[in-house]
Amino acid sequence: MAVISEKRSFVAGDWVTGEEAMAVENPADESTVAEITATPAVEVERAIREARRSFDSRVWADVAPADRAATLHRFLDHLESMAADLGDTIVAEAGQPPYLAQSTQVTGGIAQGRQTIDLYLSMAHEDHTPVPVDELVQGRVALSVRRHEPVGVVSAITPFNAALLMSLQKLVPALMGGNSVIVRPSPLTPIECLALGAAAEAAELPPGVLSVITEAGSAGAEMLTTHRAVDMVSFTGSTAVGSRILGQAAATVKRVSLELGGKSAQIHLPDAIDQVAMGAMMMCAMTAGQACVAASRMFVPEDRKDDVLQTVAATYESLTVGRPADPGVMIGPLISAAQRERCETYVGLAEEHGGKVVTGGARPDGLDKGYYFQPTVLDLPDNDNPAARDEIFGPVLGVIGYRDIDHAIEMANDSDYGLSGQVWSANAAAGLDVARRLRTGAVSVNTTVYSAYAPSGGYKHSGLGRERGPEGIREFQEVKHVSIGELPR
Repeated sequence: MAVISEKRSFVAGDWVTGEEAMAVENPADESTVAEITATPAVEVERAIREARRSFDSRVWADVAPADRAATLHRFLDHLESMAADLGDTIVAEAGQPPYLAQSTQVTGGIAQGRQTIDLYLSMAHEDHTPVPVDELVQGRVALSVRRHEPVGVVSAITPFNAALLMSLQKLVPALMGGNSVIVRPSPLTPIECLALGAAAEAAELPPGVLSVITEAGSAGAEMLTTHRAVDMVSFTGSTAVGSRILGQAAATVKRVSLELGGKSAQIHLPDAIDQVAMGAMMMCAMTAGQACVAASRMFVPEDRKDDVLQTVAATYESLTVGRPADPGVMIGPLISAAQRERCETYVGLAEEHGGKVVTGGARPDGLDKGYYFQPTVLDLPDNDNPAARDEIFGPVLGVIGYRDIDHAIEMANDSDYGLSGQVWSANAAAGLDVARRLRTGAVSVNTTVYSAYAPSGGYKHSGLGRERGPEGIREFQEVKHVSIGELPR
């Protein structure tokens, strides 16, 4: 396994070695993947200052879109040349199985980046407004034009569970739009993102247009969310942290885009009970349930609940838990001891409030090192159980019975969150009818689409704004109205 050897941060075209060492832990065996150096505070400040300079001097914003696209393709070409090492790095520092690391994050992230470039180039960034002609022509010729322009300096703060993918999902549309970007990955998985600095160097991005900083704490992130020179914060992570970022950004009235937590529902209509095993697998396989879109509440007809519990329990018992690089492993470790303890806590709370553990609910035998937790099925009496209310972020699925479809939809919507959801039905039209009634930013009916061309984002406590799709590109743009007319004669 070849982990990326870079230990320095990348600030405004320079590689910076800090004095503070950061040990990055392998959650599969608690060993040290590597020691890198944290970006000194003065260098975080310089990254912001140089991002401001590079944007205000227009060294990137004034480059023609086609030329920006060519540079970013070279950027992605370099990441592609590092694909094997990137995959190994993700396996080591995130504890993800190789297929997920390589196929979804590396190959999928690069492909999505290229598609985002194409999508940007296909969109109009200056067009006429729909103001009626009789309002425009008032004794002289006039035009009313809408322009989409870069927002400026963007802080991109990314989570541990998809550091590379989420970074590309933010920085490619931001850079295509002419912005300058500072990436700050999670302290738990920073190594894979250091490759972004090497790619920026290889693509000859102008200094200051992209920086990558690393830290063990949160002081740098707080600087990126409060500094007056930063125009926008794009964050993916927990609702608790997102709420703090929103408050930190308020004093300087920054634009904020937040993709936050979820407690997504999967509703199985009576004609799709045979799909519960698939729904259960999608919830926890590969990611160990560490995905904000994980559909961790399964709603099924009350009169079929016992059968469902038996089926999903058998499914979870068939999943191999272990070191992610070992053949046949479907469930790797959680990211940390704290995350494993959170799973244990919520299993206990579920039982205290009337729930039952059908399978799992504890640390697996024979894995003394690493932060493993068994795939767990909970029989929950209602949607008020703590395991149905709060995001657990682990391989814990709660099964809840419903009386009828209206009851299922009512419970699915009875949540502080609204990020994603699933509907399963042999009748696609019936599934679509349910999907339309769910208060959530995305719904998958019998399948799922994760694409650069389709938006994602949350309702309620699951966030603000959208990523991917045309809407995701517009997040990194300001809208300017320009009216043009002849001088009076």
